Amino acid sequence: MRGAAFETPALFLVLGVLLGGCGATKGDPKAEAPPPAQVEREQDANVIQVDHPEQFPLTTAAAHNSRAELVVTGVVAPDISRNVPVVTLASGRVVDIQARLGDTVKKGQLLLRVRSADVSGAYSDYRKAVADEALARTQFERAKMLYDKGSISLNDFQVAQDAEDKAKADVETTAERLRLLGSDPDKPNSVVNIYAPVSGVITDQQVTNAAGVQALGSNPFTISDLSQVWVVCDVHENDLPSVRMGDIAEIRLNAYPGQIFRGRISNIGAILDPNLRTAKMRIEVRNPGIMRLGMFVTATFRGQKKEVHTAIPATAILHLHDRDWVFVFTADKRFQRTEITGGIMLPGKMQEVISGLKPGVQVGQNALVFQNTVDQ
Repeated sequence: MRGAAFETPALFLVLGVLLGGCGATKGDPKAEAPPPAQVEREQDANVIQVDHPEQFPLTTAAAHNSRAELVVTGVVAPDISRNVPVVTLASGRVVDIQARLGDTVKKGQLLLRVRSADVSGAYSDYRKAVADEALARTQFERAKMLYDKGSISLNDFQVAQDAEDKAKADVETTAERLRLLGSDPDKPNSVVNIYAPVSGVITDQQVTNAAGVQALGSNPFTISDLSQVWVVCDVHENDLPSVRMGDIAEIRLNAYPGQIFRGRISNIGAILDPNLRTAKMRIEVRNPGIMRLGMFVTATFRGQKKEVHTAIPATAILHLHDRDWVFVFTADKRFQRTEITGGIMLPGKMQEVISGLKPGVQVGQNALVFQNTVDQ
């Protein structure tokens, strides 16, 4: 009986230890989680080895057909062929200005008024010519009457006729001079009105009130037709083979980045800047009304030949220190950080890779997550 009593407590003790051990194992969640990825750097700083690479999803670089692309910067400039100077043939003093720099004017609109001594002198010559013509006409009529009656010779009659013809020519010449100066011969006035020769925007002003102007001197105003403008770009000499006369360019204004305009190359400069090694390129663009002279723009040109590039998810590219990187998964199950040249964004959150990565290569799908794991 004593032996049976001793064995019973011992049996309960063994069962309690076993049950306690099972309960402790079931209550520990950390024991069921996968082991953390251990990062080991190789001698090459760009080669990274992890114990569990399956924890980092991979993606395969795909082939993408695209055209060669060149992006240059430029500025909006006026079309010189559409710049029209406002010219005055009368020298004098400005007495009134009806327009200012930046105004939009219509053809025939009054711009300024000039009081001119040239006009006063021209009126004086015109009145003298009219008086001389009246006298010459009277003498010619008298000579004709006398010649018809045989009282004067043919020579005297011809002299009177010549004087009348010359007097008429003088009247016509002085009248035309007044018209050239901007005055009406029938309305004597020493003040000349200067009108806009074309419609457009005043892009230059060289006069103010009470200022003096010289005939055929500096132009009081310059009017520009801004319905068509130029975009002048600097193209590096190494990029000149990528552009040709007549190519179409996509224009983006810095002020309106969401709008795209299209223009055609009309000129490629024949002289390079000796310091910058760039050539001036001119693109003709239709102005919808929002382009202002001096605006900065970006012009994009696309080549004629198609090229095969690579496309990967945008998350697979790491932007670090103004450079682009991807983590290439190698055959020995390591990750190699590789520098690439990123291109434009593509549909589906994809991004073009211009160089540094070939189609079919596997890379880490999320470069930022992988880089944060490496830095820990």
